[in-house]
Amino acid sequence: MSDQNRTQMLNADPNKTRLDMAPAADPNKTIMGVGPSLNVTQTIKPVQCPVCKTFNPAGLFFCMDCGLIFDRALPGDAFGAPAIQLPMLVESGGKEYPIRPGTNTLGREADITVSDSRASRRHAQITSSPDGTVTVEDLGSTNGTKVNGTALVVGVKQPLSAGDKISLGGFELQFVLPGGATGNVTQAFAGNKTAAISSAPKKEVAPARLVGGDFDAPLKAGANTFGRKDENDVPIKDAYVSGKHGIIEVTDQGVFITDIGSSNGTLLNESKLSPNMRTQMRPDDVLRLGSLELRVVLADK
Repeated sequence: MSDQNRTQMLNADPNKTRLDMAPAADPNKTIMGVGPSLNVTQTIKPVQCPVCKTFNPAGLFFCMDCGLIFDRALPGDAFGAPAIQLPMLVESGGKEYPIRPGTNTLGREADITVSDSRASRRHAQITSSPDGTVTVEDLGSTNGTKVNGTALVVGVKQPLSAGDKISLGGFELQFVLPGGATGNVTQAFAGNKTAAISSAPKKEVAPARLVGGDFDAPLKAGANTFGRKDENDVPIKDAYVSGKHGIIEVTDQGVFITDIGSSNGTLLNESKLSPNMRTQMRPDDVLRLGSLELRVVLADK
């Protein structure tokens, strides 16, 4: 006699669905996992140009700012690819201008901008060929182009070698190959060991300074561009100063100033300078840029 208060086990009906334990996983079978969700946020990193440091949207093969082709000059950590270094033109003060593959024009309004009144708007042209050769030619400039002191014939390409000096009407640039030891280009030591130096480095003193009121900026030897933009050697944040206003040159022969066609002009001792006219400054001369009154003070004064 059965007890109604006790749980009774019924005979299994083969036609009924039974809940049973999950079958053990077979290690020899392929297990399909969950597919990726379209709602998952994916991070796409922009590509930084190794030359001008501009961040570009992913997928571009060239820099939208300077035009560098990424598939020929990948940064060192991109997919493990080695960095491809570009040849350079270097000023006496150390400023570097990378030479991209193909044709590069030089001048005041060119691919490589030279802010010097002695250079024409389109002064010369440098061509970097796929075989590694680099040539320079004059484009009919006003003051001519020289390589190591030898004047170039207009339209005739002159091959360049490491260390060659290119003169654009008197403004000199040095041609430096990747890894070269010429000029003021920063050199990398091989290996990961710290290299010993024979003497302690000396603090570099600027040969001159541009001062006035609360403004005080160093001037290096050679050409110093000045203007409102940060890319100038001497940025001057004044509303009346043009983005690229002028050039101050510190040379052994003296200090010279050139207005390169600014909107509001440059006054020297209350006299307005003619655009692109190189003028020598005396120690007591007063330079007026907008609301600023500035003087050039030499280091030994």
